[in-house]
Amino acid sequence: MVRNRNGSLVPGARRCVTWATRYDAAMIDLVLTLIGPDQPGIVDAVSKVVAANGGNWLESRMAHLAGKFAGVLCVEVADDQAEALEAALRQLSASGLHVIVERSAPAEVVSPRITEIELLGLDRPGLVHEISDLLASHRINVEDLSTDRPAAAMSGSRMFHAHVRAAVPDGVDMIELHRGLERLAADLMVEIRLAEAIGSAR
Repeated sequence: MVRNRNGSLVPGARRCVTWATRYDAAMIDLVLTLIGPDQPGIVDAVSKVVAANGGNWLESRMAHLAGKFAGVLCVEVADDQAEALEAALRQLSASGLHVIVERSAPAEVVSPRITEIELLGLDRPGLVHEISDLLASHRINVEDLSTDRPAAAMSGSRMFHAHVRAAVPDGVDMIELHRGLERLAADLMVEIRLAEAIGSAR
């Protein structure tokens, strides 16, 4: 309880002290992989378990894939509450939701050059491998990949669309990367666009 100079309570002071105490504790990150039958209430069930065990929901990606619910999620929790949260998450398997939990080691904070790549072309096997193989040959790390198969506006044929967000390490020859993507686009008969992301370190 906090009072000001005239002795009256400071509004919200108790809440501030509570949160400050919480974040004085050692915090760790848990990375969760989720998969199960797609049905209403899955996100609610997971978020309820996280909140009830002192966790803080950070980054997440959730999707409906081939009749399944699939997702990845990062949760922050105090070190002394992590085991209880992990045990509670495993109990969700009773509802058919499979949960894999991994503790994340502290990562070095770096600010790499971030590049975004868009690919669009007729769908065919091997497109993801072709572009990921090129990026790996330049030591470029794929940080985010999203794909879908829209129908072409005129013909109705299935197209393949991919968006890649990648971290480019120092020393990579960007001109050579551009040339490699141009050759790949010509070989695969697809359209590939490369752009440096807004807010990149370079």
